[in-house]
Amino acid sequence: MDLGLAGKAFLLTGASRGLGFATARCLVADGANVVLSARDEQRLAAAVADLGKAQAHGVPADLGEETTADRLVGAALDHFGRLDGALISVGGPPRGTATQVTDEQWRESFETVFLGAVRLARRVAEALTNGGAIGFVLSSSAWMPIVGLGLSNGLRPGLLGVAKDMADELAPRGIRVVSLLPHRILTDRNRELFAATGDAAKAQSEAEASIPLGRLGQPEEFGRVAAFLLSPAASYLTGLAVPVDGGAMRAY
Repeated sequence: MDLGLAGKAFLLTGASRGLGFATARCLVADGANVVLSARDEQRLAAAVADLGKAQAHGVPADLGEETTADRLVGAALDHFGRLDGALISVGGPPRGTATQVTDEQWRESFETVFLGAVRLARRVAEALTNGGAIGFVLSSSAWMPIVGLGLSNGLRPGLLGVAKDMADELAPRGIRVVSLLPHRILTDRNRELFAATGDAAKAQSEAEASIPLGRLGQPEEFGRVAAFLLSPAASYLTGLAVPVDGGAMRAY
């Protein structure tokens, strides 16, 4: 199936590795151009080189900084002459229960995980025209709290509500907004969470046992879903949250 991505341009944050990079790879494979953003300049440069500089451009940035949204949208318009959509993702906040994390950790995580994402989505929406799309990469924690991740459990559901609100507001302009809820995908973040238990192999095995498909997801499996949702092929989908979870979440 032709997703209709050829020649279009997308902005992806947190995209030097993991789910963002996997999505960028799928977009590029279907003919799209991408602007990648991440804080680690070396990893970002490697990601751009991997995808090819003809279709990929990197911008080191931190979503917690107020100027980042303008810089990223400007980079897409300057480098590719257009912007057709964005996949907005941030790194996982620090571990700890809601009562264990400090006020400062709550503030810092709110600035990046929540406000930084909302700020960028607002700016992207200003630049998009009919047919544009915004995807928020959230987490299964938006629907189902994850033990030991109080910050994520607190902030992701709020972003889910923001995404739905924006979907309603932007629909008359022909702009779609969706959320993606990855669960146990084999990324560096999940490897870190497994290692933090003290027995990574056991933690991974237990996670796999809790998933109906019996295994962890691969980043490219997420990337294909995200690329589809951002594409014109998904033109009648907006305001929804899509679990990418192997059946783990017990909700319809």
